[in-house]
Amino acid sequence: METENENKNNMTKNILLGVVLILIVLTIVYINLNKNNSGRLSADTSARIELKNTEENRQQIISEKSKKFSPAKEIANPSGYINTDGISISENIGKKVILVDFWTYSCINCQRTIPYINSWHEKYSDKGLLIIGVHTPEFDFEKKKGNVIRAVEKFRIKYPVVMDNDFGTWRAYNNQYWPRKYLIDIDGFIVYDHIGEGNYDETERKIQELLEERNTALGMNEEINDEIIQKDFSTDFSRIQSPEVYFGSQRNEYLINGKSGFSGEHDFAMSEKNPILNALYLDGKWNLSEEYAKSLSDNARIIYKYSAKDVNFVAGSDSEIKVYITKDGKPLTKEDAGSDIFIDETGSYAKIKDETLYNLISDADYGTHVIEIKSSSGLMAFTFTFG
Repeated sequence: METENENKNNMTKNILLGVVLILIVLTIVYINLNKNNSGRLSADTSARIELKNTEENRQQIISEKSKKFSPAKEIANPSGYINTDGISISENIGKKVILVDFWTYSCINCQRTIPYINSWHEKYSDKGLLIIGVHTPEFDFEKKKGNVIRAVEKFRIKYPVVMDNDFGTWRAYNNQYWPRKYLIDIDGFIVYDHIGEGNYDETERKIQELLEERNTALGMNEEINDEIIQKDFSTDFSRIQSPEVYFGSQRNEYLINGKSGFSGEHDFAMSEKNPILNALYLDGKWNLSEEYAKSLSDNARIIYKYSAKDVNFVAGSDSEIKVYITKDGKPLTKEDAGSDIFIDETGSYAKIKDETLYNLISDADYGTHVIEIKSSSGLMAFTFTFG
């Protein structure tokens, strides 16, 4: 009888022990699950709090920026739009990072920046970057919308372009240079600007930085590729020893065999056998207006001694004419001819009609040479620029 009772007691104890062990295991599992869930909830809550704090601090951030940076200026008195029916800066503040690029299509310095800007548009436009090209003309012919449209198509520009013929936006930004780039952050402040060519890596890193700030401000998680775009340009500005040269009476300070600032018709004579470096010589009959010199005789010539690698010529004509080019008294060859030069048995020449920039000489290396341009009547010469 006692043995049977003992067995029953032992069985009861074992059952109770088993129940206790099961409860212990379930408790441990429950605790661990709670810990894991608690950890995930804490992380989510932390993220929400961090975002909330960021949003709460926006006004403080904006206040601090206002002490250091100037607010963006609006597009003023536009003369027309290309690649858009209309655009404003103010409507994009708080939504986009904005790059405002002042340019004009016959400017060689502007042209050399366009491949970078096109690449930035392609790479970052869907990440929050808006590029606005503000086309402010240097010459009257750059006010013609058809000319600007052809240039936009030639340079494959896809971002919006605003025509600034009255210099309204130029003056709003107190600008004085072509090209010039202004970067406007998500809060509408001009936080970076760059004059001229170069510093492309610095500019792109700033774009990346501002796009990351935009992500934070808007609570977004757009992935920003931090690789820097590289282009192969071989211009060494330290070796270009010739300045931009204007033919028009308003700025023809380098005209050596005539009176600088004189407007009207004049017969020029070129008798100098050894031209002076960076001195402009005209020969034959020319009419000088403020912006350009126009040839009036069939034996008109331009002579200029330069020190550079490339020679560019801003010119135009009412009807297409051939202008013959020599370097150091000899026709150009395939090795030194610019992209707008034709070569045949008559010599090396450019076909001038549209008012734009023509690349006449593209040498293998930098050096000092004399360029001579021979033209019939009708050539309108605006500037020489060098690269």
